[in-house]
Amino acid sequence: MLKFMWGISENPERRLKEHNSGKNWYTKAFMPWRIFYMESHIDYAEARKREKYLKSAAGKKFLRSI
Repeated sequence: MLKFMWGISENPERRLKEHNSGKNWYTKAFMPWRIFYMESHIDYAEARKREKYLKSAAGKKFLRSI
């Protein structure tokens, strides 16, 4: 089963370390996390728009096809 790490971050490696260190009670329950897909965007609005798409049924289908 794949665990998707959603979110917008300027430092994805730091965010991944935080998730895997158990700092957050929610992410702690689903460890270990890993990054398998990443995109760069010019601004927050575009990144958020893409994140919303990837959380949709069509976006999840796209990610599973990778």
